[in-house]
Amino acid sequence: MLNRWYATKIAREWNVPAGGVGYVTRFDVQRSYLDRYDVHQVGGRDVLEYWIPAEELDAFNDHIVGAIVEEADYRGPVDDQEFTDAEVALGRALPAAWRSYLQGGSWLRRGWMTTGAYVWLNTPRQTIELGDVSGDDTHPGIAIIGGDGAREQLVLDLRSETMPVLLVDLTSGGWDSAIRQADDVSEFVSRVEAGTFEFTFAG
Repeated sequence: MLNRWYATKIAREWNVPAGGVGYVTRFDVQRSYLDRYDVHQVGGRDVLEYWIPAEELDAFNDHIVGAIVEEADYRGPVDDQEFTDAEVALGRALPAAWRSYLQGGSWLRRGWMTTGAYVWLNTPRQTIELGDVSGDDTHPGIAIIGGDGAREQLVLDLRSETMPVLLVDLTSGGWDSAIRQADDVSEFVSRVEAGTFEFTFAG
């Protein structure tokens, strides 16, 4: 596949239903090697791919240049019981929009946005586990729904009726330093799906 749009379509519509997970990867191949093969258009204008015979895959792999980069990891629906268990542990229901996203046909587990931001999202079970591990008593009502894959955490304040998506450093002194990332989960999910989400690091 020659573009991320088509690779994402295959990962989400074929791989996730078949195996529960779909990956989008990016890598370079020596042009002199690829020139042996024709580009095939197998649908719309952007549905382009090379057809490499299975018996030639070892040679193909030998001509990959540099690292193979994981652009995105998509997962299948989270079951009702996991949400129920998490909501019992949290003492409050997670936003309906979050349940809808994680229980849809596929959702982004982690990956790069077109903005250059790297987003990592958590299942309800992971939200509970991360809350237990962090032992955070400076952010009462916290639900860690994701992060940047490093130190910064995307969270909900379950004490709030609107539950905006906030960015929190768990070593901070409390909610006063939280930075709003989206007004609510629906807005956040829309921007993630469009690839336009980017972190705001200043209030």
